[in-house]
Amino acid sequence: MTVHFIGAGPGAADLITVRGRDLIGRCPVCLYAGSLVPPELLAHCPEGARIVNTAPMALEEIEAEYMAAHAAGHDVARLHSGDLSVWSAVAEQMRRLDRLGIPYTLTPGVPSFSAAAAALGRELTIPEVAQSLVLTRISGRASKMPAGETLPGFAATGATLAIHLAIHALDRVVAELTPFYGADCPVAIVVRATWPDERILRGTLGTIEAAVAKDPIDRTALIFVGPGLAAEDFRESALYSAEYQRRFRGREGL
Repeated sequence: MTVHFIGAGPGAADLITVRGRDLIGRCPVCLYAGSLVPPELLAHCPEGARIVNTAPMALEEIEAEYMAAHAAGHDVARLHSGDLSVWSAVAEQMRRLDRLGIPYTLTPGVPSFSAAAAALGRELTIPEVAQSLVLTRISGRASKMPAGETLPGFAATGATLAIHLAIHALDRVVAELTPFYGADCPVAIVVRATWPDERILRGTLGTIEAAVAKDPIDRTALIFVGPGLAAEDFRESALYSAEYQRRFRGREGL
């Protein structure tokens, strides 16, 4: 018996990996985060599968499901939104499974920042403008931020920021970032990327609060901040330059 943690992607049911889909189809037990995972994915569960929405459950109740499945010899598909590597609350579940001696695997998924960038139609790394992307958040009820991880600290690098779980504190985000990026720095907010009700708001650090006030956001959203979001007159990468020598494209006679 194995617990298979599966990144279910950002929202659209067809943005799950083939491996993830196939694992769902093989597991007689499926636990899913009902508030964030599209219900269409449950259609991949085998007939008669035990399907449990973990949204209202405490960690101890989820652990009890794993123990019951283990006792019955049933593999478990455990669906989490986005990708498992960030803000998935998988670490504490794996720790408990280690203590119980229950094996598990991890299957990555499409992360929300990637889906949001696709919705914006932007590459987040622009030659000589932005070559670093910081995935971060602000302190919330679920967990506090470490003392050294602050918006001003990240802003000082000039990198593009992808700020999760912070739309409720947009005023704080603007106040802390404006001294570093300036009021004219581009901002893009992607609401529920890839879901049917996806929305995009664009502006600058100086205008985005007014834009949101006209079009309020009360659901899952990702805030991007950085000069690369609107860069157009940038130097092209040398990667595809005719003069660029690389292993699989050497010059004739060499």
